[in-house]
Amino acid sequence: MRYVNGQPVKHIFSDFNSQPKYSRISKLPLTITKTFRVMVWNILKQQRKGWLSVLKKNGENTQLMLLQEVKTNPEMLDFVASYYLTADQVPAFSLPKHSYGVMTLSSAFPIYCYPLRTREPLLGFAKSALITVYPTYKENLLMVINIHAINFSLGIENYNQQLEPIGKQIAAHKGPVILAGDFNTWSKKRVKALKAFTQNMNLEEVLFPVDNRSLVFGRPLDFIFFRGLNLIHSSVLATQASDHNPLLVQFDVSSNTID
Repeated sequence: MRYVNGQPVKHIFSDFNSQPKYSRISKLPLTITKTFRVMVWNILKQQRKGWLSVLKKNGENTQLMLLQEVKTNPEMLDFVASYYLTADQVPAFSLPKHSYGVMTLSSAFPIYCYPLRTREPLLGFAKSALITVYPTYKENLLMVINIHAINFSLGIENYNQQLEPIGKQIAAHKGPVILAGDFNTWSKKRVKALKAFTQNMNLEEVLFPVDNRSLVFGRPLDFIFFRGLNLIHSSVLATQASDHNPLLVQFDVSSNTID
């Protein structure tokens, strides 16, 4: 689902081929400078006070927001229209008035979208993920993966199955990549599986000098991984506006390009 200010909501479909096919239609770049900012946050369906002020505080100078558990209520859509060119959402589930799922807000239209949904094996609800690609500084093409990983499962087979199609997309992309979101890494096995996956994809983990990430069983749930970019700054914003704390990073675009 694509939300653009002043336009009807659009259904954006993918051809679901493993090889990404990028639109060559001229689009405004995500940023015209080498640096850009990213915010990653599980927003808990906007159930707590203060969520909108946190978004507004960061919306003016952040080119990408990767949000999980987003409810498409009027306040959220007004924020999108005021601060971003577009927002793309993959609903994990929908009710009569609202959809819920990952949403990527950006200062540019993506030239490629690939939605994913994975059903929770024990509860039957779904978790969603979204892969988008944006033109950036000097025509670099940045692949962005926004994920909310499955939570309740026996073992890690279903967890690995959710990551598998994402891995195929990353492997087929030649340029810089950001993989981020709520990975529900509350067990040692899940952490090990995620680290093995990101190492296989040649992704580097963002570390935080002051690590205020939300913990479950002593383990952080939220991560940012990247390749083909230079990390300039990283921080975690402590807030009571969700049960997760937002991750904030600034990157410098490398010289990697797509052939």
